[in-house]
Amino acid sequence: MTMLRSLSLLAVLAAFASTAAVAGPTCKVPKETWMKEADFRAKLEAEGYKIKNFKVTKGECYEIYGFDKAGKKVEIYFDPATAAVLESK
Repeated sequence: MTMLRSLSLLAVLAAFASTAAVAGPTCKVPKETWMKEADFRAKLEAEGYKIKNFKVTKGECYEIYGFDKAGKKVEIYFDPATAAVLESK
């Protein structure tokens, strides 16, 4: 039984560790300086992105899921004020 409990504990700890690793960047930008969502989407679409999902993350960055102009699947975090790419997966 002790071995089973140890393995269960390790599984739970691994799950928490992987959740923390998935967290994206944090944007510390005043909301009044953010690009409007519609303008931001239009800019990305003009660059060839196909946006499937657009959201504001817990870290207050813009994040898209979709495809780039080459058709490659992307997940990208952006600074909401400058549209600079912060992280891409």
